[in-house]
Amino acid sequence: MLKVLKFGGTSVGNLDRIQNVANIIKKIRDEGHDIIAVVSAMSGETNKLIDYAEHFSSNPNKAEMDMLLSSGERVTSALLSIALNEQGYKTTSMSGREAGIKTDSSHTRARIEDIDTTAMKTAMKAGKIIVVAGFQGVTYEGRVTTLGRGGSDLTAVAIAGAINADVCEIYTDVDGIYTTDPRIEPKAKKLDKISYDEMLELASLGAKVLQNRSVEMAKKLNVNLISRSSFTPEVEGTLITKEENIMEKPIVSGIALDRNQIRVGMYGVKDRPGIAASIFTSLANENINVDMIVQTVGVDGKADLDFTIPTTDFEACKKVMETFRTDTRNIEYNDSICKVSIVGVGMKSHTGVASKAFSTLANENINIRIISTSEIKISMVIEEKYAELAVRALHEVYNLDK
Repeated sequence: MLKVLKFGGTSVGNLDRIQNVANIIKKIRDEGHDIIAVVSAMSGETNKLIDYAEHFSSNPNKAEMDMLLSSGERVTSALLSIALNEQGYKTTSMSGREAGIKTDSSHTRARIEDIDTTAMKTAMKAGKIIVVAGFQGVTYEGRVTTLGRGGSDLTAVAIAGAINADVCEIYTDVDGIYTTDPRIEPKAKKLDKISYDEMLELASLGAKVLQNRSVEMAKKLNVNLISRSSFTPEVEGTLITKEENIMEKPIVSGIALDRNQIRVGMYGVKDRPGIAASIFTSLANENINVDMIVQTVGVDGKADLDFTIPTTDFEACKKVMETFRTDTRNIEYNDSICKVSIVGVGMKSHTGVASKAFSTLANENINIRIISTSEIKISMVIEEKYAELAVRALHEVYNLDK
Protein backbone atom coordinates (compact mmCIF):
# COMPACT_ATOMS: atom_id res chain seq x y z
CA MET A 1 0.00 0.00 0.00
CA LEU A 2 1.13 3.57 -0.65
CA LYS A 3 0.32 5.83 2.29
CA VAL A 4 0.68 9.59 2.49
CA LEU A 5 1.07 10.58 6.16
CA LYS A 6 0.78 14.20 7.28
CA PHE A 7 2.07 15.39 10.66
CA GLY A 8 0.95 18.78 12.00
CA GLY A 9 2.85 21.32 14.11
CA THR A 10 1.96 19.82 17.50
CA SER A 11 2.95 16.33 16.29
CA VAL A 12 6.46 17.61 15.43
CA GLY A 13 6.53 20.31 18.14
CA ASN A 14 9.95 19.36 19.58
CA LEU A 15 12.76 16.84 19.05
CA ASP A 16 11.10 14.15 21.19
CA ARG A 17 7.91 14.46 19.19
CA ILE A 18 9.84 14.23 15.91
CA GLN A 19 11.35 10.99 17.29
CA ASN A 20 7.80 9.80 18.10
CA VAL A 21 6.76 10.51 14.49
CA ALA A 22 9.83 8.57 13.27
CA ASN A 23 8.65 5.61 15.39
CA ILE A 24 5.15 5.77 13.86
CA ILE A 25 6.67 5.81 10.34
CA LYS A 26 9.02 2.91 11.19
CA LYS A 27 6.09 0.75 12.34
CA ILE A 28 4.09 1.44 9.16
CA ARG A 29 7.19 0.85 7.01
CA ASP A 30 7.90 -2.46 8.78
CA GLU A 31 4.36 -3.56 7.85
CA GLY A 32 5.51 -3.30 4.22
CA HIS A 33 3.95 -0.01 3.09
CA ASP A 34 5.45 2.69 0.88
CA ILE A 35 5.42 6.04 2.67
CA ILE A 36 5.42 9.71 1.74
CA ALA A 37 5.37 11.81 4.92
CA VAL A 38 4.38 15.48 4.75
CA VAL A 39 5.37 17.66 7.69
CA SER A 40 4.46 21.07 9.11
CA ALA A 41 6.87 23.41 10.86
CA MET A 42 7.46 22.74 14.55
CA SER A 43 4.65 24.44 16.52
CA GLY A 44 5.43 28.10 17.19
CA GLU A 45 8.14 28.22 14.51
CA THR A 46 6.06 30.04 11.86
CA ASN A 47 4.96 32.70 14.38
CA LYS A 48 8.60 33.20 15.40
CA LEU A 49 9.61 33.78 11.76
CA ILE A 50 6.72 36.25 11.29
CA ASP A 51 7.93 38.16 14.39
CA TYR A 52 11.45 38.30 12.90
CA ALA A 53 10.09 39.80 9.67
CA GLU A 54 7.95 42.32 11.53
CA HIS A 55 11.03 43.51 13.41
CA PHE A 56 12.18 45.03 10.12
CA SER A 57 8.89 45.86 8.40
CA SER A 58 5.22 46.29 9.27
CA ASN A 59 4.37 45.26 5.71
CA PRO A 60 7.04 42.83 4.48
CA ASN A 61 7.25 41.82 0.82
CA LYS A 62 5.05 38.73 0.29
CA ALA A 63 7.54 36.89 -1.92
CA GLU A 64 10.21 37.33 0.76
CA MET A 65 7.74 36.13 3.43
CA ASP A 66 7.23 32.95 1.41
CA MET A 67 10.98 32.40 1.21
CA LEU A 68 11.19 32.92 4.99
CA LEU A 69 8.15 30.92 6.13
CA SER A 70 8.81 27.92 3.86
CA SER A 71 12.04 27.30 5.79
CA GLY A 72 10.15 26.08 8.89
CA GLU A 73 8.81 22.98 7.12
CA ARG A 74 12.19 22.27 5.49
CA VAL A 75 13.82 22.15 8.94
CA THR A 76 11.29 19.55 10.14
CA SER A 77 11.56 17.41 6.99
CA ALA A 78 15.37 17.26 7.23
CA LEU A 79 15.32 16.45 10.97
CA LEU A 80 12.75 13.67 10.54
CA SER A 81 14.74 12.25 7.62
CA ILE A 82 17.95 12.28 9.72
CA ALA A 83 16.13 10.54 12.62
CA LEU A 84 14.85 7.76 10.32
CA ASN A 85 18.21 7.46 8.58
CA GLU A 86 19.97 6.94 11.89
CA GLN A 87 17.72 3.94 12.55
CA GLY A 88 18.72 2.26 9.32
CA TYR A 89 15.98 3.42 6.93
CA LYS A 90 16.71 4.84 3.49
CA THR A 91 15.11 8.29 3.37
CA THR A 92 15.14 11.51 1.44
CA SER A 93 13.76 14.89 2.47
CA MET A 94 12.26 17.08 -0.25
CA SER A 95 11.29 20.73 -0.42
CA GLY A 96 8.09 21.61 -2.30
CA ARG A 97 10.24 22.30 -5.36
CA GLU A 98 11.95 18.89 -5.21
CA ALA A 99 8.57 17.18 -4.75
CA GLY A 100 7.45 18.79 -8.03
CA ILE A 101 4.71 21.02 -6.57
CA LYS A 102 3.87 23.84 -8.99
CA THR A 103 1.61 26.70 -7.88
CA ASP A 104 0.22 29.97 -9.18
CA SER A 105 2.05 33.15 -8.14
CA SER A 106 -0.31 34.36 -5.37
CA HIS A 107 2.35 34.72 -2.69
CA THR A 108 1.36 33.68 0.89
CA ARG A 109 -1.84 32.01 -0.39
CA ALA A 110 -0.84 30.17 -3.55
CA ARG A 111 -2.93 27.42 -5.12
CA ILE A 112 -1.45 24.13 -6.29
CA GLU A 113 -1.80 23.81 -10.07
CA ASP A 114 0.24 20.71 -10.87
CA ILE A 115 2.45 18.08 -9.25
CA ASP A 116 5.21 16.32 -11.22
CA THR A 117 5.57 13.06 -9.27
CA THR A 118 8.69 11.83 -11.17
CA ALA A 119 11.20 12.53 -8.39
CA MET A 120 8.98 10.96 -5.71
CA LYS A 121 8.38 7.84 -7.83
CA THR A 122 12.13 7.50 -8.49
CA ALA A 123 12.90 7.75 -4.77
CA MET A 124 10.23 5.16 -3.93
CA LYS A 125 11.62 2.76 -6.55
CA ALA A 126 14.97 3.13 -4.79
CA GLY A 127 13.23 1.96 -1.60
CA LYS A 128 13.30 5.33 0.17
CA ILE A 129 10.86 6.85 2.63
CA ILE A 130 10.10 10.37 1.37
CA VAL A 131 9.67 13.29 3.78
CA VAL A 132 8.17 16.33 2.06
CA ALA A 133 8.15 19.86 3.51
CA GLY A 134 4.47 20.83 3.49
CA PHE A 135 2.82 24.22 2.95
CA GLN A 136 4.97 25.18 -0.06
CA GLY A 137 5.63 24.92 -3.77
CA VAL A 138 7.20 26.97 -6.55
CA THR A 139 5.80 29.08 -9.36
CA TYR A 140 6.48 28.13 -12.98
CA GLU A 141 9.20 30.81 -12.88
CA GLY A 142 10.82 29.01 -9.93
CA ARG A 143 9.92 31.39 -7.04
CA VAL A 144 9.06 29.79 -3.69
CA THR A 145 5.41 30.13 -2.61
CA THR A 146 3.39 29.11 0.45
CA LEU A 147 -0.19 27.85 0.48
CA GLY A 148 -1.71 29.76 3.40
CA ARG A 149 -3.42 28.38 6.50
CA GLY A 150 -3.74 24.59 6.54
CA GLY A 151 -1.28 24.42 3.66
CA SER A 152 0.46 21.23 4.81
CA ASP A 153 -2.87 19.36 4.77
CA LEU A 154 -3.35 20.59 1.20
CA THR A 155 0.15 19.42 0.25
CA ALA A 156 -0.60 15.93 1.60
CA VAL A 157 -4.00 15.60 -0.10
CA ALA A 158 -2.69 16.96 -3.42
CA ILE A 159 0.27 14.55 -3.40
CA ALA A 160 -2.03 11.63 -2.50
CA GLY A 161 -4.28 12.53 -5.45
CA ALA A 162 -1.42 13.07 -7.91
CA ILE A 163 0.45 9.86 -7.05
CA ASN A 164 -2.70 7.76 -6.59
CA ALA A 165 -2.01 6.84 -2.97
CA ASP A 166 -4.29 4.29 -1.28
CA VAL A 167 -4.91 6.58 1.68
CA CYS A 168 -3.93 9.95 3.15
CA GLU A 169 -3.64 9.94 6.94
CA ILE A 170 -3.74 13.33 8.70
CA TYR A 171 -2.10 13.09 12.14
CA THR A 172 -3.03 15.81 14.67
CA ASP A 173 -3.45 15.87 18.45
CA VAL A 174 -7.06 14.54 18.12
CA ASP A 175 -7.72 10.86 17.40
CA GLY A 176 -10.58 11.33 14.93
CA ILE A 177 -13.90 13.05 14.29
CA TYR A 178 -16.41 12.93 17.15
CA THR A 179 -20.22 13.18 17.19
CA THR A 180 -19.71 16.47 19.07
CA ASP A 181 -17.06 18.21 21.17
CA PRO A 182 -16.16 15.70 23.94
CA ARG A 183 -15.37 18.62 26.27
CA ILE A 184 -19.06 19.59 26.14
CA GLU A 185 -20.57 16.10 25.99
CA PRO A 186 -18.35 13.40 27.54
CA LYS A 187 -20.59 10.74 25.93
CA ALA A 188 -19.50 11.89 22.43
CA LYS A 189 -18.45 8.95 20.26
CA LYS A 190 -15.68 8.77 17.68
CA LEU A 191 -17.06 8.16 14.19
CA ASP A 192 -15.64 5.27 12.12
CA LYS A 193 -16.61 6.93 8.83
CA ILE A 194 -18.04 10.23 7.65
CA SER A 195 -18.74 11.59 4.17
CA TYR A 196 -16.82 14.49 2.62
CA ASP A 197 -19.97 16.64 2.63
CA GLU A 198 -20.69 16.01 6.32
CA MET A 199 -17.06 16.77 7.18
CA LEU A 200 -17.21 20.02 5.18
CA GLU A 201 -20.33 21.07 7.06
CA LEU A 202 -18.82 20.20 10.45
CA ALA A 203 -15.53 21.94 9.57
CA SER A 204 -17.30 25.11 8.43
CA LEU A 205 -19.49 25.00 11.55
CA GLY A 206 -16.57 25.11 13.93
CA ALA A 207 -15.15 21.54 14.20
CA LYS A 208 -11.48 22.49 13.87
CA VAL A 209 -9.91 19.06 13.25
CA LEU A 210 -9.51 19.40 9.47
CA GLN A 211 -9.26 22.44 7.21
CA ASN A 212 -12.11 22.97 4.75
CA ARG A 213 -9.76 23.43 1.80
CA SER A 214 -8.13 20.03 2.31
CA VAL A 215 -11.49 18.22 2.60
CA GLU A 216 -12.72 19.98 -0.56
CA MET A 217 -9.59 18.88 -2.40
CA ALA A 218 -9.91 15.31 -1.09
CA LYS A 219 -13.48 15.19 -2.41
CA LYS A 220 -12.43 16.59 -5.79
CA LEU A 221 -9.48 14.19 -6.16
CA ASN A 222 -11.35 11.26 -4.56
CA VAL A 223 -8.70 10.76 -1.84
CA ASN A 224 -9.63 8.65 1.19
CA LEU A 225 -8.69 10.75 4.23
CA ILE A 226 -8.11 9.41 7.72
CA SER A 227 -8.02 11.72 10.73
CA ARG A 228 -5.97 10.27 13.60
CA SER A 229 -3.60 11.21 16.42
CA SER A 230 0.19 11.00 16.54
CA PHE A 231 -0.05 10.71 20.36
CA THR A 232 -2.25 7.58 20.24
CA PRO A 233 -1.28 6.05 16.86
CA GLU A 234 -2.67 2.66 17.93
CA VAL A 235 -6.23 4.13 17.86
CA GLU A 236 -7.99 3.75 14.50
CA GLY A 237 -9.00 7.18 13.26
CA THR A 238 -12.04 8.36 11.28
CA LEU A 239 -12.25 7.69 7.54
CA ILE A 240 -13.53 10.61 5.45
CA THR A 241 -14.74 9.19 2.15
CA LYS A 242 -17.41 9.19 -0.56
CA GLU A 243 -21.00 8.89 0.65
CA GLU A 244 -21.47 5.69 -1.37
CA ASN A 245 -18.63 4.05 0.59
CA ILE A 246 -20.68 4.32 3.79
CA MET A 247 -23.19 1.47 4.08
CA GLU A 248 -24.96 2.47 7.30
CA LYS A 249 -25.84 6.14 6.89
CA PRO A 250 -26.86 7.53 10.28
CA ILE A 251 -29.64 10.13 10.17
CA VAL A 252 -27.45 12.53 12.14
CA SER A 253 -23.66 12.16 12.29
CA GLY A 254 -22.72 15.09 14.47
CA ILE A 255 -23.68 18.20 16.42
CA ALA A 256 -21.57 21.32 15.87
CA LEU A 257 -21.42 24.43 18.00
CA ASP A 258 -20.14 27.82 16.84
CA ARG A 259 -19.89 30.48 19.55
CA ASN A 260 -18.13 33.01 17.30
CA GLN A 261 -21.29 34.50 15.86
CA ILE A 262 -22.96 37.91 16.08
CA ARG A 263 -26.58 38.54 15.20
CA VAL A 264 -27.27 41.77 13.32
CA GLY A 265 -30.87 43.06 13.38
CA MET A 266 -32.10 45.80 11.05
CA TYR A 267 -35.62 46.88 12.00
CA GLY A 268 -38.05 49.02 10.04
CA VAL A 269 -36.07 48.78 6.80
CA LYS A 270 -37.65 50.64 3.86
CA ASP A 271 -39.18 47.82 1.87
CA ARG A 272 -38.14 48.83 -1.64
CA PRO A 273 -36.91 46.61 -4.48
CA GLY A 274 -33.17 46.03 -4.25
CA ILE A 275 -32.64 47.14 -0.64
CA ALA A 276 -31.61 43.65 0.54
CA ALA A 277 -29.38 43.28 -2.53
CA SER A 278 -27.59 46.56 -1.81
CA ILE A 279 -27.07 45.67 1.90
CA PHE A 280 -25.63 42.22 1.19
CA THR A 281 -23.59 43.39 -1.80
CA SER A 282 -21.97 46.05 0.41
CA LEU A 283 -21.16 43.37 3.02
CA ALA A 284 -19.77 41.03 0.35
CA ASN A 285 -17.57 43.82 -1.05
CA GLU A 286 -15.91 44.05 2.39
CA ASN A 287 -15.43 40.24 2.44
CA ILE A 288 -17.88 39.91 5.34
CA ASN A 289 -19.21 36.38 5.51
CA VAL A 290 -22.99 36.51 6.07
CA ASP A 291 -24.33 33.19 7.25
CA MET A 292 -28.03 32.95 8.19
CA ILE A 293 -30.61 35.45 6.94
CA VAL A 294 -34.26 35.96 7.94
CA GLN A 295 -36.44 38.68 6.42
CA THR A 296 -39.98 39.48 7.56
CA VAL A 297 -42.20 42.12 5.99
CA GLY A 298 -44.47 44.12 8.31
CA VAL A 299 -47.94 45.48 7.52
CA ASP A 300 -46.63 49.05 7.24
CA GLY A 301 -44.48 48.17 4.24
CA LYS A 302 -41.34 48.07 6.38
CA ALA A 303 -39.16 44.97 6.63
CA ASP A 304 -37.15 43.47 9.49
CA LEU A 305 -33.87 41.82 8.56
CA ASP A 306 -31.86 39.49 10.81
CA PHE A 307 -28.58 37.88 9.85
CA THR A 308 -25.46 36.44 11.47
CA ILE A 309 -21.77 37.17 10.85
CA PRO A 310 -18.54 35.78 12.38
CA THR A 311 -17.26 37.71 15.41
CA THR A 312 -14.09 38.60 13.50
CA ASP A 313 -16.14 40.63 10.96
CA PHE A 314 -17.93 42.72 13.61
CA GLU A 315 -16.06 46.04 13.26
CA ALA A 316 -16.12 45.92 9.45
CA CYS A 317 -19.85 45.08 9.52
CA LYS A 318 -20.65 48.05 11.80
CA LYS A 319 -19.01 50.42 9.29
CA VAL A 320 -21.12 49.03 6.43
CA MET A 321 -24.32 49.17 8.52
CA GLU A 322 -23.79 52.88 9.25
CA THR A 323 -24.14 53.62 5.52
CA PHE A 324 -27.72 52.23 5.71
CA ARG A 325 -28.66 54.12 8.88
CA THR A 326 -31.12 56.38 6.98
CA ASP A 327 -32.88 53.34 5.42
CA THR A 328 -33.80 51.76 8.75
CA ARG A 329 -35.50 52.62 12.04
CA ASN A 330 -33.03 50.74 14.25
CA ILE A 331 -29.90 48.57 14.00
CA GLU A 332 -29.03 46.19 16.84
CA TYR A 333 -26.11 43.82 17.48
CA ASN A 334 -26.22 40.77 19.74
CA ASP A 335 -22.98 38.93 20.55
CA SER A 336 -24.47 36.68 23.26
CA ILE A 337 -25.77 34.15 20.72
CA CYS A 338 -24.39 30.94 19.24
CA LYS A 339 -25.20 28.62 16.38
CA VAL A 340 -25.93 24.95 17.05
CA SER A 341 -26.20 22.64 14.04
CA ILE A 342 -27.07 19.04 13.33
CA VAL A 343 -25.38 17.40 10.35
CA GLY A 344 -26.08 14.09 8.61
CA VAL A 345 -26.47 12.63 5.09
CA GLY A 346 -29.30 10.44 6.43
CA MET A 347 -31.51 13.56 6.63
CA LYS A 348 -32.01 13.37 2.87
CA SER A 349 -34.15 10.25 3.21
CA HIS A 350 -35.76 10.76 6.65
CA THR A 351 -38.62 13.05 7.58
CA GLY A 352 -39.18 14.64 10.96
CA VAL A 353 -35.51 15.38 11.66
CA ALA A 354 -36.10 19.13 11.95
CA SER A 355 -39.26 18.86 14.05
CA LYS A 356 -37.41 16.59 16.50
CA ALA A 357 -34.66 19.21 16.87
CA PHE A 358 -37.14 22.05 17.40
CA SER A 359 -39.24 20.16 19.94
CA THR A 360 -36.11 19.04 21.82
CA LEU A 361 -35.01 22.64 22.29
CA ALA A 362 -38.59 23.68 23.17
CA ASN A 363 -38.67 21.01 25.90
CA GLU A 364 -35.55 22.65 27.38
CA ASN A 365 -37.23 26.11 27.16
CA ILE A 366 -34.65 27.23 24.60
CA ASN A 367 -35.94 29.84 22.17
CA ILE A 368 -34.74 29.55 18.55
CA ARG A 369 -34.04 32.95 16.95
CA ILE A 370 -33.04 32.00 13.41
CA ILE A 371 -33.19 28.70 11.49
CA SER A 372 -31.43 27.74 8.28
CA THR A 373 -31.41 24.36 6.55
CA SER A 374 -29.62 22.57 3.73
CA GLU A 375 -29.96 19.03 2.44
CA ILE A 376 -27.73 17.63 5.19
CA LYS A 377 -27.74 20.37 7.86
CA ILE A 378 -30.08 22.24 10.19
CA SER A 379 -28.61 25.28 11.98
CA MET A 380 -30.32 27.19 14.80
CA VAL A 381 -29.34 30.46 16.46
CA ILE A 382 -29.99 30.45 20.21
CA GLU A 383 -28.82 32.39 23.26
CA GLU A 384 -25.24 31.49 24.12
CA LYS A 385 -26.03 30.66 27.75
CA TYR A 386 -27.98 27.60 26.50
CA ALA A 387 -25.20 26.42 24.14
CA GLU A 388 -23.99 23.37 26.04
CA LEU A 389 -27.47 22.35 27.21
CA ALA A 390 -28.66 22.41 23.57
CA VAL A 391 -25.70 20.33 22.36
CA ARG A 392 -26.22 17.68 25.06
CA ALA A 393 -30.00 17.52 24.53
CA LEU A 394 -29.67 17.13 20.74
CA HIS A 395 -26.83 14.61 21.12
CA GLU A 396 -29.11 12.47 23.30
CA VAL A 397 -32.30 12.76 21.24
CA TYR A 398 -30.53 11.52 18.08
CA ASN A 399 -28.94 8.64 20.03
CA LEU A 400 -25.42 9.76 19.19
CA ASP A 401 -24.14 8.41 22.50
CA LYS A 402 -25.22 4.86 21.59
